[in-house]
Amino acid sequence: MVKLRDGMWLPAEGVRTEYAEEIYNITPLDGERGLSLLCPVGQIRSRGNTLNMPTVTLDVRAEFDGVISLEAAHWRGAQNHGPHFDLYPDGKPSVEGKISKNDKNATTLASGSLAVTLESEPHRFGLKFHSTDGAKTLTTLGGRSVGFAYSPGPSTPMQTGDMRDFKHYMFFQTGLSVGESVHGLGERFTAWNKVGQSVSLWNADGGTSSDQAYKNVSFWMSNRGYGVFIDNPGRVDLAIGSERTSRVQHSVEGQRLKWYVIYGPTPKEVLKKYSILTGKPGKVPGWSHGLWLTTSFTTNYDESTVTSFLEGMKKRNSPVDVFHFDCFWMKAFTWTDFVFDSERFPDPKGQIARLKEQGLCKKVCVWINPYIAEHGAAFKYAAEKGYLLKRKNGDIWQWDLWQAGMGLVDVTNPEARAWYTECLNGLFDQGVDALKTDFGERIPTLDVQWHDKTVDPHKMHNYYAFQYNQLVYEALQKRYGNDEAVLFARAACAGAQRFPLVWGGDCESTPEALAESIRGGLSMGLSGFSYWSCDIGGFEGSPPPWVYKRWVAMGLLCSHSRLHGSSSYRVPWTVDNDDKTEEGCSRTLAKWTALKTRLMPYFYAQGMESREGGIPLSLRTLALEFPEDPTAWFVDRQFMVGSQILAAPVFEESGEVEFYLPKGRWTSYFTGEVKTGPGWFREKHAFGTLPLYVREGTILVLGNRKESGAVYEYSKDVEVALYEVQAGDKTTAVDYDGNVLGELVIGDDGKIKDTSLLKGDVSVSEKGRDLNGDPPVSIESI
Repeated sequence: MVKLRDGMWLPAEGVRTEYAEEIYNITPLDGERGLSLLCPVGQIRSRGNTLNMPTVTLDVRAEFDGVISLEAAHWRGAQNHGPHFDLYPDGKPSVEGKISKNDKNATTLASGSLAVTLESEPHRFGLKFHSTDGAKTLTTLGGRSVGFAYSPGPSTPMQTGDMRDFKHYMFFQTGLSVGESVHGLGERFTAWNKVGQSVSLWNADGGTSSDQAYKNVSFWMSNRGYGVFIDNPGRVDLAIGSERTSRVQHSVEGQRLKWYVIYGPTPKEVLKKYSILTGKPGKVPGWSHGLWLTTSFTTNYDESTVTSFLEGMKKRNSPVDVFHFDCFWMKAFTWTDFVFDSERFPDPKGQIARLKEQGLCKKVCVWINPYIAEHGAAFKYAAEKGYLLKRKNGDIWQWDLWQAGMGLVDVTNPEARAWYTECLNGLFDQGVDALKTDFGERIPTLDVQWHDKTVDPHKMHNYYAFQYNQLVYEALQKRYGNDEAVLFARAACAGAQRFPLVWGGDCESTPEALAESIRGGLSMGLSGFSYWSCDIGGFEGSPPPWVYKRWVAMGLLCSHSRLHGSSSYRVPWTVDNDDKTEEGCSRTLAKWTALKTRLMPYFYAQGMESREGGIPLSLRTLALEFPEDPTAWFVDRQFMVGSQILAAPVFEESGEVEFYLPKGRWTSYFTGEVKTGPGWFREKHAFGTLPLYVREGTILVLGNRKESGAVYEYSKDVEVALYEVQAGDKTTAVDYDGNVLGELVIGDDGKIKDTSLLKGDVSVSEKGRDLNGDPPVSIESI
C-alpha cells in the first residue's frame, strides 16, 4: 500500500506526490452531460508558470439520476488495458445533465438528484457533492485531494523518460465529516465501521480472522446517504480516516483512476443505483434456501456413510434439501479433474439417483475449482490444447501450492471456457445440480501471459473471480434454466453478485469466529450481494456443543444454510454424543430447521424484493431499515432477516445476550411479548431460541407446521400472522415458483381485506402467530 504522507507535514519517504492545485480551465463534455477540468499541480499566476507544469485532467460526467462519475488522468496516452468491469448489464438509464452557474460564478453539474459544484475562487481546487436542491452536502474533494505519485520519487523530470524503474499511482481523497462512518468493501471481517482502517482490495485466501478478504468489492457506503464505486478491478488501496483522519484516500497503480459518487438519499436507494451500475443479484430457486449438509472436507464420502448421515438427519427431523460432496469426491492429487474416485464411488450416477429416490435429499452439489492438478486426468488434455495459463516463456504456469503441479484455467480463452463447460456437463449428466466454486483468489500477476494478450495481469487477479463464477453460473443456467442455477462461491469482486451465491470461507469453531462471520456477512450485504452463507459450526476445529448450537441458530437465519467443517463432521449427534434431550444438538438443529421451513414464504418473497433492490436478504444491517437511527450504523452483532424480522445471535455460553431494538413496537417471535424501542435489552436464552423480534406493521405468511424442508407450495395451507398492523400495511405473497400472486393488504378495520389469492386451509392470527404446537421455550429478561 502506497503511503503519500509522513504525518501532516512531510511527504512519505521515497515518494513524490503531486496534487491538483487549481481548476485552470473547464470544458463542456457531450453537451451538458459533463465537464473536463484541466488542473495543474501548481498555481498558474503567469504564463511562465505553464511551462514544465504537470497537469491532472479530471472528467466529470452525469451518468444517470443520482450518479456522477469522475475520471482523473495524468498521462492520457497510457493504454487502458482490461479487463474492465461489466457495467450496466441490464442497460444504461437515460441521463440529462445540467450545467449551471450561481451568482458567485461557481459551475455546477447536476445529474438528477445529485450535483457537483466546482471551486470558483481562482488558484484553488475543490469540488463539493450535494443534493441538487442544495439541502444536503455529501462529501468534498478539497485542496490537495486529487493527484498522482511516483515511487521512488524522481530527482529530475528527465528520469521519467524511462518509467520502467518507477511506479506511478493515481489517487483521490473524499472528505470524512464529523460522525461519518464507512461500510462495505466486500466481505470484510474486521470492524464493521471501516473508519480508522487501511484496506487493500486484493483477493486472498486469508480465512476470517485477518484483514485479508476472499471477496474484495470496490464499493463503500457512507452513513450520510451516498456511496463510492471505484471502477478498477485491480488492487485499490484505501486509507479510511487513517493516513488523513478526515479523508478516505483511494489509490491505484496506473495513469488513470475512475470512480462514481452515488446518492441515495437512503442507503437502500444507494444500493439500488449501484446494482444498476454493476448488476442485480440473480434469482435463486426455493430449494436452495433449505438445509445443506456436507460430510466435511477430509471425511469419508462412501455411500453407506452418506446414506447413514442423511437417514440420521431425517430421523431427527432435520431433513436435508441439498447434500454436498466436498473435495475428496475426487482422488487425492487429482483435483480438479471431474472424475469421481472409483474406489469410493463405483457408481456415482446411481448413488446420486438413489439419494434422491429415497427422499434423503432433493439436490446434490459437488466441490470444484479452477486449479487443475498435474496428476489429474484433465491436466494433460488442457495443457496440450492451450487451455491453461502460461508463463511468458510459453511454459504452463504451475506451482505446488494446494495441488502438486497445478495449473490454472485460462478464462480469457473462449475454447478453454467451452472445454470447462463440457466438463461441468459431465457432472450434470451424473445428477449434480449445484456447484461449489471454491478458491480463485490466488491468481498470479507476475511472469504470466493470458490467452487474451490485451488484459493486464494485475487487473485479472481480482476479476478472475467474476469470469470464473460467470462461466460456471452460465453453464448451470444453460442446463437447468435461468432461475434454477446455484453456485456456492468463495471468491468475488464487484459485479459477482449476479452469480449467487457466496459463503464466508474458512472460519474457526469459536464464538469470536461467529462474530467475525456476522461482520463479514453484514459488509457483503452492503456491497450489493443479496445472498450469503457461512460454515455452520465453524470450519476449522471441532466446535464445543454450545458453540455449534448457537451457530445453528444464526446459520438457519442466513439466506442460505450449510453445515460444513474441515476434519470433523457437522451432523449434530457427533458433536454431543447424541444428546437426545430438548437442549441437545439434534433437537436444537431440528427446531431451527423447522423455523426456517415455516418462514420460507417470507424468505422467498423477501428474497425477490431484495434482488430487485440489490439489497441483502440476510444478513441485512439494521441501518438499511433504520438509516436515521445513529445506533443502527454501529450495531454489528445482530441483523435483519429481510425487512421485518430482527435477529440477535448469542455469543455467551450462559445464553445471555444484549441487543438493540430501533424505534417502534417489536414482538417476540417465540413468546408474543412486545417490547418498545429504541433501547437496549438483555435476555437469557436456552438453545432453541434467540432474540427474534417481528417489526410492527408486519403481515407474516408462515408455512404449515406439517411441512418438511424448503420445497413446498408457499401459498397453500398457510398461517397469516398480523403484528401491530394498521390500515394500508401490506405484504407480497408468492408461490414456490417465484410467481407474485398479489398483495395482502390491511383494511380500515384492521383486518386483511382479502386472502383469496392463497390456497387451501388459510388461517389468520390477528395478534401475532399462533404459538400452540411450539416446543417449550426458556427466555428470561435480565
